Amino acid sequence: MRAARLQGYDARWLGRWLLLFFVALAVPAGILVQLAYGELKWQAFHQHRLLAEELATRIDDGLVARVATEQARPFTDYTFLNVVGTPDAGFLQRSDLSEFPVNGAIPGLIGYFQVDARGDLTTPLLPAPPGNPAEYGIDHADRERRELVVEQIRRILGQNRLLQDGVGRADGLAAINAGGGAQVDPASKKPGDGASHASDDLSPGGAPAAFDRLKEVRDTLSEQTAEGVTYGLDLHLDQRFQDESKRESESVADTGSARMPPPTNQARKERNLLPEPTASANDLDAANRVAGQTAIPIRIFESELDPFEVSFLESGHLVLFRKVWRDGQRFVQGLLIEPDPFLRTMVADLFRQSVLHRMSDLRLVYRGRDLASYQGAQADGYSSRSVGLQGQLLLRTNFSPPLDDLELLVVVEHLPPGPGGDVVLWTATSLAVVLCAGVYLLYRLGLRQIELARQQQDFVAAVSHELKTPLTSIRMYGEMLLHGWVDKERRATYYRYIFDESERLSRLIGNVLQLARLTRRQVAADLKPVVAGELMAQLHSVILGQTERAGFALRWQCKAEAENLIVELDMDFFTQILINLVDNAVKFAARADMKAIEVTCLRLGSDRIRFTVRDFGPGVARDQAKKIFGLFYRSEDGLTRETSGTGIGLALVSQQVAAMRGRVDVVNRRPGAEFRVTFRAYQPPGAEPGQGIR
Repeated sequence: MRAARLQGYDARWLGRWLLLFFVALAVPAGILVQLAYGELKWQAFHQHRLLAEELATRIDDGLVARVATEQARPFTDYTFLNVVGTPDAGFLQRSDLSEFPVNGAIPGLIGYFQVDARGDLTTPLLPAPPGNPAEYGIDHADRERRELVVEQIRRILGQNRLLQDGVGRADGLAAINAGGGAQVDPASKKPGDGASHASDDLSPGGAPAAFDRLKEVRDTLSEQTAEGVTYGLDLHLDQRFQDESKRESESVADTGSARMPPPTNQARKERNLLPEPTASANDLDAANRVAGQTAIPIRIFESELDPFEVSFLESGHLVLFRKVWRDGQRFVQGLLIEPDPFLRTMVADLFRQSVLHRMSDLRLVYRGRDLASYQGAQADGYSSRSVGLQGQLLLRTNFSPPLDDLELLVVVEHLPPGPGGDVVLWTATSLAVVLCAGVYLLYRLGLRQIELARQQQDFVAAVSHELKTPLTSIRMYGEMLLHGWVDKERRATYYRYIFDESERLSRLIGNVLQLARLTRRQVAADLKPVVAGELMAQLHSVILGQTERAGFALRWQCKAEAENLIVELDMDFFTQILINLVDNAVKFAARADMKAIEVTCLRLGSDRIRFTVRDFGPGVARDQAKKIFGLFYRSEDGLTRETSGTGIGLALVSQQVAAMRGRVDVVNRRPGAEFRVTFRAYQPPGAEPGQGIR
């Protein structure tokens, strides 16, 4: 039935169906792996975005804390001398900001400054003119170092048109109003003033107005870069990322857990005490000597302090400043900062301490312009299997006021697939290997089944031929003998022919039945110990008759060192093995010049014995040395096609040898082929061991 079903099938047909089977399994599996990796891609992105948000929060908290420290400073800290105490019992001391070297809460600090309504620049490092620094314990060397810092502040402000170079007065709004009187924007009036602070900005030399230009520049940049700014990045993430981010943002807003900037940078009012401008170091000494009595005149005034603002100057410096309103006049107090140490300490160091440093880059953008960029370490082994998000934006956020013009961007370089990435990878690899190996094995198995079906068909045809030809001859000779058509001289020849053909048919039928039983494992080898010399003596007459009837000479030999060896064999199996090997040798050496068969027995080493059957025919092709022991196999050369046979003799030999735990192979000799059957053997107790042959 199986042969009938496989009839007409070939390797091309099998390959097409297996390819269809492979595609039917591979496509859904590939989609499943892709979906799994897509899920991991989102999870990894989401996880690292949370880390980026945490990093941004830490940086922002540090910046807010630094600004809050500066915002908490009173107006009087920006002067060289402060009044400590009450108007009735107070004394003068140097401001905390007068310490040198400058040591503030903000990294990269250059120094503090104050610009009054007339444009005069002062710093808490030196007393305002006509004060003498020496009167306050500042020696000449210290004064020179302080003056260098003051000159640096003056130069930076002057370069950025916040002061007139070399004069120390602001250029006001002259460039904006074409030399006209600078007017105060009504929107800039402060609650409770009752006036428009006209006195600080009606003159062309109104200094604080120059700082308004920083805001105008910022507003202009904001309008130019508000839309369509990508900073050279692919900001269009997968739609799923955008949808998930939107839902998370809405969820956070609904639960009220969104992080709100702390209200630390707000306008406030305060009451201050300042000495009259005539106070000096002598007054300070007098005040400190007279207890309970104020030796210097002190003024009490109220000031209104605006929140700090931040701007990056054209020179690259960072200025943090605030406007202070006092007696209807506007002052500007602030500090200049070197951006590199400031950003390195406040941003880069925290970034390098985070996990994000190993898989992403960080960029700082001010009003659409790149300010700083810090590349990640991209450690080996952390990102070797990225999930395809390189170059995409992980986080984009602004800091809290007054640094809300500063944007933080975290850009993915190598995003790891997450904890389940290895599982998916190994599962996909295992599935691919199993699928490919399975399809390949099915293909090989199918080819073997197709070949087996073809060989079975050939076997049926060969068996039919092997049975029909001798039976026809036997019937013919038997009929001639029955009717007395043969003379007495030829009767013996006909009887011999009928006997030989009957014996050959018996062997053929016996081989077929024996092969069927071995294939179905219905017969097991009955192993019994046999002396090799006795075994060869028992089989000599059987093989001799077989070779003589075929017209071949038999060369029979058992080496002396092998005669006493004991080997465990099934006598029926071994007899059938030798008969089949001799029959195969006679068949393929029929045209040989030397018609002889050699059967030998020899010893190998100390525990093996080998039986050989050699002919002097054409030998066996090297590529068929293993195939000839296969079931129903017959080579396709001309000699095979001209010889009779069914293709089961050597297959039966191979199975019977394996059943007795032996090994069979074939080697080419010059001339002929030699079949070798090897078994385990041992020396009988008390016997003299012979010399082994290797």
